Amino acid sequence: MTHAAALSSRRGFLLAAASAGAIAGALATLHSSRAFGAPAMVKIETFNAAGKSTGVVTVPKIVKSDAQWQAQLKSDEPLAYQVTRHADTERPFTGRYAETHGDGLYRCICCDTALYDSRTKFESGTGWPSFYAPISKWNVRETSDKSWIMARIAISCTRCDAHLGHVFDDGPKPTGLRYCMNSAALRFVPRAAV
Repeated sequence: MTHAAALSSRRGFLLAAASAGAIAGALATLHSSRAFGAPAMVKIETFNAAGKSTGVVTVPKIVKSDAQWQAQLKSDEPLAYQVTRHADTERPFTGRYAETHGDGLYRCICCDTALYDSRTKFESGTGWPSFYAPISKWNVRETSDKSWIMARIAISCTRCDAHLGHVFDDGPKPTGLRYCMNSAALRFVPRAAV
């Protein structure tokens, strides 16, 4: 190898090392800024008490410690903490909304984000509240769930990551989907005339 080639090779190595260091530094800064008060931002669609959209907004993601969630949810539905924060499932036909037929919105029990409209609720016969669509695709997040012997799609709240239930492809028209939710993850609010 000539002296010029060796210098060029060293420069390339040093430039690559400096670039890698700069990238690592930027990632560390991003990580530490989130850890020290700059929360991640998410988009959700907001709805008024009548169930009408008031638009898509960018809001801080709600992140709390396990102890904070436990303290917040202790006075709600008994299973709320286990279901929303640890992906537990209530037994069929035991949830308070399994057979509810009121007109209103179902909101996240953890952060009050609107999740489902009662107008999309149907009797699935499964023992859990079932809906053929969320109130807005912005407000729920789908992830792969392989915790049982079958692959499923888990549904969680976009704003606070509360586990809500699962979605299946055996629902009615118009979507053919069944959003099978846990009552313990929801709070029903009667529709207001606005």
